[in-house]
Amino acid sequence: MPVEIHKRFFKDRNEVMEDLKKTGFWPTTYVSAPSPALPVHWHDVDINGYVISGSSTIIDGESGDTITVEAGDKLVIPSGTLHAEGEVCEPMTYIVATSRAGQLFELLEMKPPP
Repeated sequence: MPVEIHKRFFKDRNEVMEDLKKTGFWPTTYVSAPSPALPVHWHDVDINGYVISGSSTIIDGESGDTITVEAGDKLVIPSGTLHAEGEVCEPMTYIVATSRAGQLFELLEMKPPP
């Protein structure tokens, strides 16, 4: 399945919370410091990401397409989907929601491409 980016999906945190109620996903606020791009990988959990502030890119690991994500965008990354996060040049805030509860960095363990 490809990465889905829903541009200008929300205007404020209340709209994010309403969407989370519909999905039943477990949210965590994550602030990313400036960081280099990550390699192509996948996770064994479904992820919805809501960009609160900042911008970066997401690379679809299947097509190689690079998509800019910015405040107001929602990312949908199904379990097993190859993708990579691009370089973060300025601090970026996300609400990262996962399909099951747990420690965020354990749930987001990067699995190498097959």
